[in-house]
Amino acid sequence: MSIEDPHRFLAFSTEVTAFATFELWATGQVEAYLATVNGAIGDAILKELLSTYEKICLETEGQPSSERKARLRREIFGSEKLGPLARNIIKLWYVGTWYGLPAGWCEAFGARPKDVTFVISPAAYAEGLMWKAIGAHPAGAKAPGYGSWASPPRIPAFAGEAAIAQVKEVQINHNEGLAR
Repeated sequence: MSIEDPHRFLAFSTEVTAFATFELWATGQVEAYLATVNGAIGDAILKELLSTYEKICLETEGQPSSERKARLRREIFGSEKLGPLARNIIKLWYVGTWYGLPAGWCEAFGARPKDVTFVISPAAYAEGLMWKAIGAHPAGAKAPGYGSWASPPRIPAFAGEAAIAQVKEVQINHNEGLAR
């Protein structure tokens, strides 16, 4: 996998994190995370994961998203080889930490010297998606304002398919209103 071209990695990451591509780019961590994954598990396995994802997308194009999701669960997350890697990529985006793959995975597919648990960087901690997902700021890393930790965080609306459906419903209702 070419570190200079992170778009395949970004497409998979967008799918599994439920964050928009521009939100992932905005973290400033795309290249660092791709380099981390590539270094931890190697080029061949990363290519296999991304190729499997692309194959699923191509074969389910034009079908309900539930079919794509079912195939992702079955062929990637249900895979003994690809599942732990896919879950690690999700954790990487949310908390900025690469977690060493399970011992069973390493026994079956080979241990890698760089596959150890570590925080990618201080910036990775601060840019973790978990903060946005819970509507909070990382303690000690981004100043949200004096006394802001005295109040509970406000969890933003999930911008997944339910939000998209709501937007479409509003657009349909708005268009019907204009036609009257």
